[in-house]
Amino acid sequence: MVVRRQAQVIRVRPERIDEYEAIHREVWPGVLATIERCNIRNYSIYRMGDLLFSYFEYAGEDYEADMAVMAADPVTQEWWKLTEPMQEPLEGRGDGEWWMTIPEVFHTD
Repeated sequence: MVVRRQAQVIRVRPERIDEYEAIHREVWPGVLATIERCNIRNYSIYRMGDLLFSYFEYAGEDYEADMAVMAADPVTQEWWKLTEPMQEPLEGRGDGEWWMTIPEVFHTD
């Protein structure tokens, strides 16, 4: 199995930063279970000013199918209803993307 590394960015609304960070200190167990079930590993979100940067590794066989499972999960949908109003997608993101995917330019193990 090949591990796919994924980096993404999005803005967090400045007036919602404290709230965004507070809910992420206590992510719902159902959300964490879905992330794991969908083969996402080593998932982190960083913040610099109003820019959020996420990194995760995908260790499954069918990324699109696993992301569809995640999107269909009712607990995850409720979580996204909380987080999406706190975020502001970046111009230039790909079709269907909420977080903009960043291409990898260097990696070493």
